[in-house]
Amino acid sequence: MPGLADQAAGSGDPLHASIAAAHEAWQVSMARRIDELRAQLATRNRDHLAALVEAAIEPSGLRLIYWGRAIQISWPELEVRWTDDGKVLSTFDTAMILYYLDATDGTSLADRWISFRELPDGAFYHQAFQGYSGDLLANRFGENPDELGQAASAVGGVRLPDLAPTAYAFQPLPRLRLAAALWPGDEDFHARASILFDAACSHAMTTDGLALLGSGLARRLIRAATS
Repeated sequence: MPGLADQAAGSGDPLHASIAAAHEAWQVSMARRIDELRAQLATRNRDHLAALVEAAIEPSGLRLIYWGRAIQISWPELEVRWTDDGKVLSTFDTAMILYYLDATDGTSLADRWISFRELPDGAFYHQAFQGYSGDLLANRFGENPDELGQAASAVGGVRLPDLAPTAYAFQPLPRLRLAAALWPGDEDFHARASILFDAACSHAMTTDGLALLGSGLARRLIRAATS
C-alpha cells in the first residue's frame, strides 16, 4: 500500500500533499528525538536500567515484551528489533520503547485508573487527546460495542467488567497499563469513550509519550476491527 508521500505525489491533491509534508516533518522530528534518546541512554548502567524497566539482560543487550511480542534492544547502539523475525521496529514503536527506557523509575503499577487530564500537564492537552483517541473509538464502536470487545481480544486486551459497560485493559510494556472504556449511547446521549491510564504511568513515560501511546492504542483497535 503506498505511503502518504507516494499517494500525494500521484494525486495532485494539495490536501494530500500537505498531509504528506506534515507526516515527513513528524518523521524527521521523531528520528531526531530517537537519536537524542539513544545518546542519553547509552551513558546509563545497562544492568540497573534493566531492573527498572523489567527487561531481561542478554549478551547483546536487553530483551523486553512490547504489545505481547518479544523485542531485542542492542547495547549500546539501542537499535530495537522484533525477536521473532529480526525486523527493526517502526519509527513510532522505536520511539515508544526509548521513551519508556528513558523515563521509567521502577515504580510499580498502581492498579488505579486515571484520565489523561490527571497526568502531569495533561489538563492543557486533554481535549486534543480526547479528539484523537476516545472520540475515534466512540465514533467507530459506539453503536457496536461487541466489535470493540472482539478488537480488544485480538490485540491482547483483558476485560474490565467494573470500569464501564465495555472496557478492556492493555499492557504494552511491563510498567505501563492502559484501558479503553466505552459507554454506548442511547436515544438521550451520544456514545462516549476514553483511553485511561494506570495512575503510575507517569513514572514510566512522559505525558507526550503517553499521548502517543494512547492514540496508538485507539488506532490498533480500529485496525483490528477492520482487518
